[in-house]
This record gives sequence, C-alpha cells and structure tokens, in this order.
Amino acid sequence: MIRKIISIDQEKCNGCGLCIDACHEGALELIDGKAVLISDEYCDGLGDCLPECPTGAIEIIEREAAPFDEELVKERMQSRSAAHTGCPGSRAQVLNQAPLSTRAPQNSTQAEKTEQRPSKLGQWPCQLKLVNPQASYLKNANLLIAADCTAFAHASFHERFMDGRITLIGCPKLDDNNYYIQKLAEIIKLNNPQSIKVVRMEVPCCNGIVRAVKEAMLLAETVVPYSETVLSVQGEILQDI
Repeated sequence: MIRKIISIDQEKCNGCGLCIDACHEGALELIDGKAVLISDEYCDGLGDCLPECPTGAIEIIEREAAPFDEELVKERMQSRSAAHTGCPGSRAQVLNQAPLSTRAPQNSTQAEKTEQRPSKLGQWPCQLKLVNPQASYLKNANLLIAADCTAFAHASFHERFMDGRITLIGCPKLDDNNYYIQKLAEIIKLNNPQSIKVVRMEVPCCNGIVRAVKEAMLLAETVVPYSETVLSVQGEILQDI
C-alpha cells in the first residue's frame, strides 16, 4: 500500500539518538552510528521523531510500505524492555575504575581528613536556564559553557576549566536547545564576552551544546574566541581544541 512513512537522510544524520527516544513505537535504532528505520510495520507515519532531529535528517514521505502493525509494535516494545537500543549516551555501563564494592563512600569525617579544595564557581546561578543575561558578572567575561555531566566525569573540573571563568551549564539532550541558542545570543549581544570555552561529553547527544554556542554567535553577529574540550565517560580529555 502507498502510505506516509518517515525517511532518514543518512548523510545528514549525526547519530545523536534523539529521534530514537522520541519514537513511541520503537521503530528506530542506531546502526553504525546512524538512525535506521528497522521495519515499515513499526512506523505509524505520524512523525513524532521529526521535531527532535537537530539536523533535519528526517522527513515524512509517501511510498509503498507495509501497513503499520500495532500488535507487532507491542511485542517489540516488550522485548526491548530488557535491552537498550536508543541513544548511546544513555546506555548503562560500569566504568573502568576500582570496583564499587571496594570504594566506600566518604562521610563527612573522612572528607575532613582530605584536602579541602575551594570551589572555583564565581557566580550564582550557574544553570543557563536561570541566568539573567543582564547580570553584571557576565560583562566582558570569559565564559565556560559546559554540559551538565562534565563536572561529574572529570575530577579536576573546577581547577582545569572553571578557574577565571563564568560557568554556565545545561543539558542539550534534556533541555530545549533552541532556547539555549536564543539565550546565549542575548548574552553575547549584551555582554561582549572575551572568550567562550565549551566542555562536553563524547556522547553524540552532547553535540547540541556546541551547535547552540556556534548558532548563538551567528545570531548575535559576533565572533567570540572559541575553544572546546571533549571528555570521555571515564573523565579523560579526548580533544582539546
């Protein structure tokens, strides 16, 4: 039968996995770093995944396709409950560190015996959603724009990245990236930042924070000296550019 169904441009797909999380029928999977429609029968053609795609790789077309099968979808969703096939950044994994069973959490008494390192956070709030673009601390500042998870992944985050910078954090996967673009553009326009340092995780969905900063500079018609660091989920520095 001829019906509406999604089509994915593999050249445009960046492998972020946002469309997979948005598809309630489980019709999409990441294969070799690209989103793929597993079966026509799983796709209802309504396109819930379209708004989530940051690169415009998905469209709805009309073509010969097997009809949508709701019973097959139910079976698939039940079988998927035991396996993860979505965004690689959400995949459960144990990190290559000392076994958790041998690493007792520190209580306050133990912490007092270790060196107390001062925080390098220079302002409050630090959540990008909450920051006032007209706040005085933003004027001519060196900005650190970091994905939420980075400070938990890298042990020396304060000393290496935050010292001497105004820190703004957010999650490009869970938050509205278009809002970030508008907010950052306003901050750039009003405050003449001296530099922008982006720190993100290696997972594909974290690319959104880079896109937000670069599009904000275009929107603000201002080029700010830019650098970027990519961290592994182990906290290692993979790229420092």
